[in-house]
Amino acid sequence: MSENQLAKLREQVDQINLQILELLNERGKIVQAIGEEKKKHGTNRFDPVRERESLDLLLKNYDGPYTEATIKHLFKQIFKASLELQKIDYEKTLLVSRKAHPENTVVNINGETVGDGVQRFVMGPCAVESYEQVREVALALKEHGLTLMRGGAYKPRTSPYDFQGLGVEGLKILRQVADELELSVITEIVTPQDVELALDYVDVIQVGARNMQNFELLKTVGTVKKPVLLKRGLSATISEFINAAEYIMAGGNDQIILCERGIRTYERATRNTLDISAVPILKKETHLPVAVDVTHSTGRRDLLLPTAKAALAIGADLVMAEVHPDPAVALSDSLQQMDIPQFHDFMNELNAFKERLV
Repeated sequence: MSENQLAKLREQVDQINLQILELLNERGKIVQAIGEEKKKHGTNRFDPVRERESLDLLLKNYDGPYTEATIKHLFKQIFKASLELQKIDYEKTLLVSRKAHPENTVVNINGETVGDGVQRFVMGPCAVESYEQVREVALALKEHGLTLMRGGAYKPRTSPYDFQGLGVEGLKILRQVADELELSVITEIVTPQDVELALDYVDVIQVGARNMQNFELLKTVGTVKKPVLLKRGLSATISEFINAAEYIMAGGNDQIILCERGIRTYERATRNTLDISAVPILKKETHLPVAVDVTHSTGRRDLLLPTAKAALAIGADLVMAEVHPDPAVALSDSLQQMDIPQFHDFMNELNAFKERLV
């Protein structure tokens, strides 16, 4: 074969490549339109029956030099790319997506900002037990300049016989102590019906792990003018977590903090498995600030400090942990709460660690 003939054949291949590219672009636009129609009808992106029908049609009409296996492989790659194209379009439409909102959202809690690049802490008892208990912890927080106090008034528990919290009385205690010491209250609300009542007592509504997919609760907190701290579900994927936040934002409330609190795996050395990689993923995929709850993720007092350091090092905006005046007699989760002296050591270590990170 002459050099001239070879060049002509290559030129023909280049022209066919351009034609294939043009057809792929045209196909991609149609695929995007199909994705929009699927979204309107709430159907899944992937339809294996449809893919099989398409492959059968291709092979039925194919009579060429490639093997059937090669044709199937090539078109399955095209199908896969089409699904990815629909996925990208879907992510662009999410209100929580960084593709839709490149700038970081900064959550304002009575003047304390979360998501502005300054790493902060939220501390307090697992459950509100008494005014004296909450006040003692709150005074310890004040010594370190902390303004965000957590505490459970409602406690959804695995066993129906465990302490379920003081309810409204717990909310009143939190509010009283917070007002006396100029703190902000973060507490979990477990039902849509309790949200309106809680507005008079809380500064941040927490949606707990067991309620991450309580869609009626998510819709309700999406309509209020209070920040929401949304915890990742026990076995939730990151995609499911992001979509739970979308429920809140779709209601009009964009003041959302995402909280990684450990997921359930086969490991039993810790209460849950802290998915520390979720922090940079969430910060990349969404514009929302991200917190890490080191208490519920580990369930172990001895692991609070190293996991808190890991959270700060990887870029968490907020670190959450639990403190109790006397954990041995705590009505819930005694093994995972720090006492006051341990809390002081914890904060001193973390503040020193933060300085070394700069």
